[in-house]
Amino acid sequence: MAEMVTYLPISSPFIRFAGRYVDEAFGVAAGYNFFVFEAMLVPFEIVACTLIINYWSDAVPAGGIIAIVIVLYGLLNVFAVKWYGESEFWLALGKVFLIVGLIFFTFITMLGGNPQRDRFGFRFWRDPGAFAELYRTGSLGRFCGFLQCLIQASFTIAGPDYVSMAAGEAANPRVVMPRAYNQVFFRLAAFFVLGSLAVGINVPYNDQELSDAYENDAPGAAASPYVVAMNRLRIEVLPDIVNALVLSAAFSAGNSYVYCASRSLFGLALEGKAPRVFTRCTRNGVPVYCVLLVLLLSLLSFLQVSNGSAKVLQWFVNLVTASQLINFSVMTFTYTRFKRALAAQGIPRSSLPYKGRFQPFLAYYSLTGTFIMTFLGGYPVFLPGKWSIPTFLFSYTMIGVFPLLFFGWKFIKKTKWLEPKEVDLVKDVEEIEAYQRAYVEKPANSRFERALDWTFS
Repeated sequence: MAEMVTYLPISSPFIRFAGRYVDEAFGVAAGYNFFVFEAMLVPFEIVACTLIINYWSDAVPAGGIIAIVIVLYGLLNVFAVKWYGESEFWLALGKVFLIVGLIFFTFITMLGGNPQRDRFGFRFWRDPGAFAELYRTGSLGRFCGFLQCLIQASFTIAGPDYVSMAAGEAANPRVVMPRAYNQVFFRLAAFFVLGSLAVGINVPYNDQELSDAYENDAPGAAASPYVVAMNRLRIEVLPDIVNALVLSAAFSAGNSYVYCASRSLFGLALEGKAPRVFTRCTRNGVPVYCVLLVLLLSLLSFLQVSNGSAKVLQWFVNLVTASQLINFSVMTFTYTRFKRALAAQGIPRSSLPYKGRFQPFLAYYSLTGTFIMTFLGGYPVFLPGKWSIPTFLFSYTMIGVFPLLFFGWKFIKKTKWLEPKEVDLVKDVEEIEAYQRAYVEKPANSRFERALDWTFS
């Protein structure tokens, strides 16, 4: 993505590149898949909010909490959208401080800095062990456990797609975007690896409180391994603080997904790829019907009322994971077509503003991995005694919808699969280069701004 976006930094790039470098129908399918991905994360975060709130009390019914959150999202996205960017910046900063704090908490407590004076270190890696058996026993069971973790990890790999979405609005994008991509990769890798390491250190996989929270919707832990660890060590107050911060992060994420999903649908409508009614905006520029559709889809969170939060969360995880992996498959395949077009049209890769390492081999590796993982996401339903129609539908619906969108649009609009020499690699590039030549960087005016620039650059 970094190579394509720095060459041509436009808004919603990976969706538009799919149409420009591959086939218009491919871009349409990618656009709707991304919309579904964003829109389905809204009910996921709403269910997560209800699960976290139950940590303190279950006096308010889940349906009431869901209704309140949906109404708040509607108000924030229609009437208070002008504060969206500023609020998301500070809330995102809070998330960074939260994960850094939890990593430090792990380091301190594992060395004995806890009320029990228990220097537990890596005890849980030995007892009960680092690899849990799942569905089967022995080596096969441990592999199934690892595969399930890999599937769950696929749910969390978002990053480059979100960075790409800002390319059309970034200042000096050919300089800023490569740094942003590198930072996202290294920082997310560090947080994910250290976070996973911390969870394995803090809690054994067979902890009863954690199992009850995930499997039986038992209140108390709110399905947070860090809170479980704090309860095991008899640490007071801190669990409430952590859950409050996690609740604010979940609410903020849901609000962000309402914004992103509505804007992705708005972009499709502006290009004539969605009904024209979705182009209508309020006086403040809010695509109100797009927001309304996203909020209507968020009503799926009411499934929790009759099925339980743990089960519904897993359904949305399955759906979002499949859609996310399709997104990454689209990105990597589009890049391979982009590189072929460069070669066919005699444009040396050395002329690009940014060049990734080990390409196109990493692109083919990523395409193969994400494509295979897309089909493995719901594999447990095919095991004896595990069949579940809702789980099957949530796991594999987008795998069926994507080709239907592609072939449907291709049949209706008679679009063409572009050959490498037919790809337009010139359109809009001159405007970007003229902007870059005329750009004058604005220096930071205060120590605070310089500190932020150093932190995030």
